[in-house]
Amino acid sequence: MAKYITGALDKVKVTFDILKQNGGIRGSLYQLFRTDELKNGTVVGTDKYGNTYYENNRYFVGRNRWIIYNDKVFLDYDGSQVPAEWYGWLHYKTDLPPTKPPVKYGWMVDHIENKSGTQEAYMPCSTTKSKIQAWDPNATKK
Repeated sequence: MAKYITGALDKVKVTFDILKQNGGIRGSLYQLFRTDELKNGTVVGTDKYGNTYYENNRYFVGRNRWIIYNDKVFLDYDGSQVPAEWYGWLHYKTDLPPTKPPVKYGWMVDHIENKSGTQEAYMPCSTTKSKIQAWDPNATKK
């Protein structure tokens, strides 16, 4: 019986730890709204865009490393907003988090997010005639 009580008290402690780390009940509700889950863990680092990276080995591998995106992107966060050095750590390519700034050479471009599927997406200009024609409901019959 004591084993079950200890297990229940452990879950209560974890719940209070999660609430405390996420800023109380109000902050936890906000975090739950943004990410659809509540976790607690240790802060591993922050990138130059303000994203914060966490780790908690109590969770399963594949779920024990996560990112909380900067508040300024609100709900418009995307996986392409993760810089390459942190991408490797999140996906278990390395166990060493990139807490030091990466080596920067003159020929390297800065990381930018992929805007595919948005209004700002790159749309190439084509000079070839299209093989298909879009349907025009106002066109007259020939």
